[in-house]
Order: sequence, then structure tokens, then C-alpha cells
Amino acid sequence: MAIDQKDSLFSLVKSLSKSEKRQFRLYVGRLGGNADANFISLFNLLDKVNAYDDKLILEKTNIKKQQISNTKAHLYRQILVSLRFNPVHQNVRTQIREQFDFATILYNKGLYKQSLKILDKAKDSAINNGENNLAYEIVEFEKIIESQYITRSMSNRADELTIQAKELSLKNIRISKLSNLSLQLYSLMLKIGYAKDNEDSKMLTDYFQKRLPKYELSELSFTEKLYLYKAYLWHSLIKQDFVSSFKYAQKWVDLFDAKPEMKKQNPVFYLKGVNYLAEALYLIKYRKKFKKVLEKLDFDIKNNIIVLNENTKTLAFLYYNQNKLSLYFLEGNFTEGLDFVQKLLVEIKEYEGNIDAHHIMVFYYRIACMYFGAGDNETCIFYLEKIIQNKDLKMREDLLCFSRVLNLVAHYEAGIDYNIEKLIVSTYKFLLKMNDLHKVQLKMIDFLKNLSNIYPQDLKKEFIKLHAELKKYEDHPFERRAFLYLDILSWLESKIKNEPVELIIQQKEKKLLK
Repeated sequence: MAIDQKDSLFSLVKSLSKSEKRQFRLYVGRLGGNADANFISLFNLLDKVNAYDDKLILEKTNIKKQQISNTKAHLYRQILVSLRFNPVHQNVRTQIREQFDFATILYNKGLYKQSLKILDKAKDSAINNGENNLAYEIVEFEKIIESQYITRSMSNRADELTIQAKELSLKNIRISKLSNLSLQLYSLMLKIGYAKDNEDSKMLTDYFQKRLPKYELSELSFTEKLYLYKAYLWHSLIKQDFVSSFKYAQKWVDLFDAKPEMKKQNPVFYLKGVNYLAEALYLIKYRKKFKKVLEKLDFDIKNNIIVLNENTKTLAFLYYNQNKLSLYFLEGNFTEGLDFVQKLLVEIKEYEGNIDAHHIMVFYYRIACMYFGAGDNETCIFYLEKIIQNKDLKMREDLLCFSRVLNLVAHYEAGIDYNIEKLIVSTYKFLLKMNDLHKVQLKMIDFLKNLSNIYPQDLKKEFIKLHAELKKYEDHPFERRAFLYLDILSWLESKIKNEPVELIIQQKEKKLLK
């Protein structure tokens, strides 16, 4: 069920599992005197209803109108406190923070030696797990305590802490610069898609080099390497250098394979790394390795190699199913993939409260492509319309553009050509507005525009001619982007040979050695 996101308390209550609700009731029960408390009544009510309503709260509880705001805030906090004690939400980071809190309590009681002992252990744990910000915070606190707890080794200790603080500070600055760079590149990717020409590529590289901090790879920590590979990955993806994308995605995943404990400590980064690796392998059509990566992802999810919470479950759902669709595309098994699509659509409904609109639209585009490959053009158009009519979709303009191009082709294939001229004009205007006119797209639009002037007996010749014109762009560094969204060449070959497009792709796949 999609959660009503308008009220934060209601969405939090609805996100709780049965065990978390049981733990919350046990937690508040221990506090004493809470059985009839307003916040418990509110919790029980929100747990039962399907939508948030202030009027219902006033009718079903003893809470007065002026008390609603404070009661909600109190309940929200108590739920979070309860969740903090849940082992499911415990990780190295929370354990280090807990130790820091204990050390603070001991310090405030004047028990400096005990406080320093706990801090030292917490600091080692932070450094070993790549939590450099926490480690730096601990060192700064150690410096404060050492200045009050004087020992004979104070001079050596002062030097040691000073050096440690400086090293951690430099690491944190470098991590910040690398994470900023990777985030800025990701933002560029969402806004403009891939580089369109040499000028774009040069501007991107200049942008990247100016913001890349100096480093020696051998001196970098796990976290620093993670953000470094992430930045290089986005740089290569936007440049359409998919071999380099594969290289850096593999380095990213190798980091976690070398330190398996990090998969539980940073499950989101691990899942993202595996997803980018699979995407890169799909882009270079390395099918055998792609299948191995997908199988490993499935194994890690099913065998609790990574920590599964609501966040990581959603990511696992997204990444596994997106790449499962890609496998059907690689192998050309579109008709076979329709059964998978039906199950996927049901699951998308279940997860839609946790998935943003952009990712749902990506699913719809891939599903539309699946139906197009299977020859069901009307259903293909149905899912493309969901994207085209979505006025709130501001990101991934390339997705919006290619949805319209595929929509044109699907209308032609379905024989729905009574308004094809109007559709061609609107598609051309949209591409012009988005500044996304590629030669492949233009030639496709020109071809469809002139279809009415081609005699039936000449149609095959025109398909052959268009195929020859587009074939030269298949490996073009910037124009090949069009073929990633829609395998136009295979479609043309299917028209020339009068065979289903999925059969054409299957025949090509058999010839691939990888």
C-alpha cells in the first residue's frame, strides 16, 4: 500500500513492521503509567486507519484539538527512540555513537580515564570501518579530556593526537571533495544525459579535472577509494566511455569483495556499485559476466550478505528487476519476458510508495520496449503514454525524448497512422525544445514523415537505405546513445527480412563470443 506522505508521523507508523510495533508497545509499557497516555491512543488509532485525519483523532481519542500537535511530536520521538534500540537498526556507526555518548557521560562525571578508554576503542573501530568523520570527532574530544587529565606521557600524547587529527582532517576534506564531485556529476547526468559532441566531452573533462583533488592511490582509505571510483564512473558514463565505466564499477565492487564486512556496514553503496557494474556490462553487451553479476546480486539478497531494511529492500527490488529486464533485452527474449513483466507490475504497485516517479517511469519505458520487442505495439504505446503524459517528470530528458521516438515507431507498426503527421510534428518540436536532436533521431523522423510518399513495392528498398545510413552511427562515440534506448537497427533488419525483431536480436546474440 502506498503510504500517505503528507503526514510524517502517519508515514512513520505505517512503515513499522509487526516486530517493530510489538517492540514499541513493550518499550512504552516499561516506562510505567503510559497505558492510557494520549500518545499511545494516537499510535493505536494510526495503526488501524488507512489515511490520516485530524477529525478522526478528535472523535476516537481523548486528545483535544490544541493537544494534537504536541502529542504527535511526542509520539514521533518515542517511536524513533524505540527503533534506535532495535537490533535491526544497529550497525557499527550507531555503536560508535553510543560509545561516544557513554564516554561523554563519564567525562561529565569527572571519570576521565574511563572516558578515554572507551574513546580509544571507539576510535579504532571508527578508523577500521572507514568512519573518518566520527574518528575525527573522537580525537577532538580526546584532546579536550587530555588537557584536563594530566599524565607524564602528556607531551607524547599531545603530539600523537595532533598528528592523528591532522591526518583525519585531510582525509575528510578529500572525501568531501570526492563525494561533492561524484554528486555534481550525477546531477549533470540527470539533467543533460550523455555528452552530445566533442565540445561537451571536453567541457566535462575540464570540469572533472578542476574538481578532482590530488591523491596517491596507495594512501587512500576504503571510503576515499569508494568516492574516487564513483566520480570516475560518472565521468566515463556521461562521456559514453562504457569500457571505462565497467572498469571503475568493477573497482568499486572489488573494494567490497576485499572487505566483505563493509557490505553490511555500507549496504547502499554496495548495492549501487553492483547495479552500476551490471549496467556497464549491459552497455558493452558482455552477457556472460552480466549474468554472473545478476546471480551474485540475487544470492547476496537472499542469503542476507547485506543488511535488508526498508531502504535496502527497495534498492534491491529496483536494481535486481531493472537488470533482470536488461537480461531479457540482451538475449532478445521479449515474449518470454512478458510473464516476468506481469509479476513486476504487481510488485511496482507494492513498492510505489517508496519509489520516486523517475524510477517508475524508467520501468515503464523498459516495459514498453519489452512489449515492442514482443510485437504488442498497442500495449507498448499504453506504457509510453504514461511517460509522455507525465508533466511532473523533470529529470532524464533523454528518457522523455526517446519515449516519443519509440512512440512514433510503435504507432507505425500498429497501423495507427491516422494522426501520424501530427505526432511527427509534436515529436520534432519536443526534441528541438529539449536540444536533443541527434542524427539518428532526425533520420528516423524524416523516414517516417516520408512514408506516405513511398510506394509499397519500394518500401523494402527504403528500409535497406535507412539501415545503411544508420549503421555508420552504431559505434559513433556520441550518436550511439540512440541505440541504447531503442535497437532501431534490429527493427529495420526485421522489416527487411520480414522476421520478428526478437528473432533478429536472438540471432545476433548467438554470434557474440562474450
